Amino acid sequence: MTAMTKPQAAEALSGVSAVRKHYLETLNLVERLHRQLLDVIKDELDRRDEREINSVQALLLFNVGDQELTAGELRTRGHYLGSNVSYNLKKLVEAGYIHHERSEADRRSVLVRLTRKGEAVRDMLREMFDRHLVSLEAVGNVGGPDMDAMNVILKRLERFWIDQVRFRL
Repeated sequence: MTAMTKPQAAEALSGVSAVRKHYLETLNLVERLHRQLLDVIKDELDRRDEREINSVQALLLFNVGDQELTAGELRTRGHYLGSNVSYNLKKLVEAGYIHHERSEADRRSVLVRLTRKGEAVRDMLREMFDRHLVSLEAVGNVGGPDMDAMNVILKRLERFWIDQVRFRL
Protein backbone atom coordinates (compact mmCIF):
# COMPACT_ATOMS: atom_id res chain seq x y z
CA MET A 1 0.00 0.00 0.00
CA THR A 2 1.37 3.40 -0.94
CA ALA A 3 1.55 6.31 1.47
CA MET A 4 -1.02 9.08 1.10
CA THR A 5 0.00 12.49 -0.02
CA LYS A 6 -0.92 15.44 2.21
CA PRO A 7 -3.81 16.47 -0.04
CA GLN A 8 -5.13 12.86 -0.10
CA ALA A 9 -4.90 12.63 3.69
CA ALA A 10 -6.68 15.98 4.09
CA GLU A 11 -9.43 14.84 1.72
CA ALA A 12 -9.85 11.54 3.61
CA LEU A 13 -10.09 13.40 6.93
CA SER A 14 -12.59 15.83 5.45
CA GLY A 15 -14.81 12.91 4.39
CA VAL A 16 -14.58 11.39 7.88
CA SER A 17 -15.50 14.73 9.46
CA ALA A 18 -18.59 15.00 7.26
CA VAL A 19 -19.76 11.51 8.22
CA ARG A 20 -18.82 12.03 11.89
CA LYS A 21 -21.64 14.54 12.43
CA HIS A 22 -24.21 12.18 10.90
CA TYR A 23 -22.89 9.16 12.81
CA LEU A 24 -23.06 10.95 16.16
CA GLU A 25 -26.55 12.20 15.33
CA THR A 26 -27.62 8.63 14.50
CA LEU A 27 -26.24 7.36 17.82
CA ASN A 28 -28.19 10.03 19.64
CA LEU A 29 -31.39 9.27 17.71
CA VAL A 30 -31.18 5.52 18.33
CA GLU A 31 -30.86 6.11 22.06
CA ARG A 32 -33.66 8.70 22.11
CA LEU A 33 -35.99 6.56 19.99
CA HIS A 34 -35.64 3.61 22.34
CA ARG A 35 -36.42 5.86 25.31
CA GLN A 36 -39.38 7.35 23.43
CA LEU A 37 -40.71 3.88 22.59
CA LEU A 38 -40.65 3.04 26.29
CA ASP A 39 -42.54 6.30 27.00
CA VAL A 40 -45.18 5.39 24.40
CA ILE A 41 -45.58 1.96 25.99
CA LYS A 42 -45.78 3.49 29.48
CA ASP A 43 -48.49 5.86 28.27
CA GLU A 44 -50.47 2.91 26.89
CA LEU A 45 -50.07 1.00 30.16
CA ASP A 46 -51.31 4.08 32.05
CA ARG A 47 -54.31 4.47 29.74
CA ARG A 48 -55.25 0.85 30.35
CA ASP A 49 -54.67 1.26 34.09
CA GLU A 50 -51.99 -1.44 33.99
CA ARG A 51 -49.80 -0.42 36.95
CA GLU A 52 -48.30 -3.79 37.88
CA ILE A 53 -45.51 -3.74 35.29
CA ASN A 54 -43.27 -1.15 33.67
CA SER A 55 -42.66 -0.41 29.99
CA VAL A 56 -39.46 -2.48 29.79
CA GLN A 57 -41.31 -5.50 31.18
CA ALA A 58 -44.24 -4.96 28.80
CA LEU A 59 -41.84 -4.81 25.84
CA LEU A 60 -40.18 -8.00 27.08
CA LEU A 61 -43.61 -9.70 27.12
CA PHE A 62 -44.29 -8.45 23.60
CA ASN A 63 -40.97 -9.85 22.39
CA VAL A 64 -41.52 -13.25 23.99
CA GLY A 65 -44.72 -13.40 21.97
CA ASP A 66 -45.96 -16.93 21.30
CA GLN A 67 -42.55 -18.50 21.79
CA GLU A 68 -40.92 -20.49 24.56
CA LEU A 69 -37.47 -19.01 25.12
CA THR A 70 -34.57 -19.00 27.53
CA ALA A 71 -33.39 -15.82 29.23
CA GLY A 72 -30.21 -16.09 27.18
CA GLU A 73 -32.20 -16.13 23.94
CA LEU A 74 -34.07 -12.99 25.00
CA ARG A 75 -30.76 -11.29 25.75
CA THR A 76 -29.15 -12.31 22.45
CA ARG A 77 -32.18 -11.12 20.48
CA GLY A 78 -31.05 -7.71 21.53
CA HIS A 79 -33.65 -6.07 23.74
CA TYR A 80 -32.16 -6.24 27.20
CA LEU A 81 -29.03 -5.97 29.26
CA GLY A 82 -27.98 -9.16 31.03
CA SER A 83 -28.93 -8.43 34.63
CA ASN A 84 -32.13 -6.65 33.57
CA VAL A 85 -33.41 -9.79 31.84
CA SER A 86 -33.05 -11.90 34.97
CA TYR A 87 -34.52 -9.23 37.25
CA ASN A 88 -37.45 -8.46 34.97
CA LEU A 89 -38.20 -12.13 34.31
CA LYS A 90 -38.22 -12.78 38.06
CA LYS A 91 -40.66 -9.89 38.60
CA LEU A 92 -42.88 -11.03 35.72
CA VAL A 93 -42.97 -14.60 37.07
CA GLU A 94 -43.86 -13.32 40.56
CA ALA A 95 -46.65 -11.16 39.10
CA GLY A 96 -48.04 -14.05 37.03
CA TYR A 97 -47.21 -12.74 33.53
CA ILE A 98 -44.66 -15.43 32.68
CA HIS A 99 -44.49 -19.16 33.35
CA HIS A 100 -41.04 -20.67 33.73
CA GLU A 101 -39.65 -24.19 33.99
CA ARG A 102 -36.31 -25.92 33.71
CA SER A 103 -35.38 -27.13 30.25
CA GLU A 104 -35.48 -30.91 29.83
CA ALA A 105 -32.53 -30.75 27.44
CA ASP A 106 -30.34 -28.46 29.59
CA ARG A 107 -31.25 -28.37 33.28
CA ARG A 108 -29.16 -25.20 33.72
CA SER A 109 -31.45 -23.12 31.53
CA VAL A 110 -34.97 -21.97 32.27
CA LEU A 111 -37.62 -21.80 29.57
CA VAL A 112 -40.16 -18.99 29.76
CA ARG A 113 -43.50 -18.46 28.06
CA LEU A 114 -46.39 -16.09 28.58
CA THR A 115 -49.31 -16.86 30.84
CA ARG A 116 -52.80 -15.63 29.87
CA LYS A 117 -52.06 -12.46 31.82
CA GLY A 118 -48.83 -11.98 29.84
CA GLU A 119 -50.65 -12.68 26.57
CA ALA A 120 -53.11 -9.90 27.43
CA VAL A 121 -50.24 -7.38 27.69
CA ARG A 122 -48.66 -8.72 24.50
CA ASP A 123 -52.02 -8.31 22.73
CA MET A 124 -52.42 -4.80 24.14
CA LEU A 125 -49.07 -3.76 22.63
CA ARG A 126 -49.87 -5.53 19.36
CA GLU A 127 -53.11 -3.53 19.14
CA MET A 128 -51.27 -0.31 19.94
CA PHE A 129 -48.66 -0.96 17.23
CA ASP A 130 -51.48 -1.78 14.78
CA ARG A 131 -53.12 1.56 15.63
CA HIS A 132 -49.82 3.28 14.92
CA LEU A 133 -49.59 1.59 11.53
CA VAL A 134 -52.94 3.03 10.47
CA SER A 135 -51.68 6.60 10.83
CA LEU A 136 -47.91 6.24 10.43
CA GLU A 137 -47.85 7.43 6.84
CA ALA A 138 -50.65 10.01 7.05
CA VAL A 139 -49.57 11.60 10.32
CA GLY A 140 -45.92 10.61 10.65
CA ASN A 141 -45.08 10.94 6.94
CA VAL A 142 -43.32 7.55 7.09
CA GLY A 143 -44.20 4.97 4.47
CA GLY A 144 -43.18 1.42 3.66
CA PRO A 145 -40.26 2.36 1.40
CA ASP A 146 -38.93 4.71 4.11
CA MET A 147 -39.11 1.91 6.66
CA ASP A 148 -37.40 -0.53 4.29
CA ALA A 149 -34.52 1.88 3.63
CA MET A 150 -34.14 2.74 7.31
CA ASN A 151 -34.16 -0.94 8.34
CA VAL A 152 -31.46 -1.78 5.79
CA ILE A 153 -29.23 0.96 7.18
CA LEU A 154 -29.93 0.05 10.82
CA LYS A 155 -29.13 -3.61 10.10
CA ARG A 156 -25.83 -2.56 8.51
CA LEU A 157 -25.03 -0.44 11.56
CA GLU A 158 -25.93 -3.35 13.84
CA ARG A 159 -23.66 -5.68 11.84
CA PHE A 160 -20.86 -3.09 12.03
CA TRP A 161 -21.17 -2.86 15.83
CA ILE A 162 -21.32 -6.64 16.21
CA ASP A 163 -18.12 -6.92 14.17
CA GLN A 164 -16.47 -4.23 16.32
CA VAL A 165 -17.04 -6.38 19.39
CA ARG A 166 -16.51 -9.80 17.83
CA PHE A 167 -13.28 -8.92 16.01
CA ARG A 168 -12.13 -6.21 18.43
CA LEU A 169 -11.76 -3.71 15.62
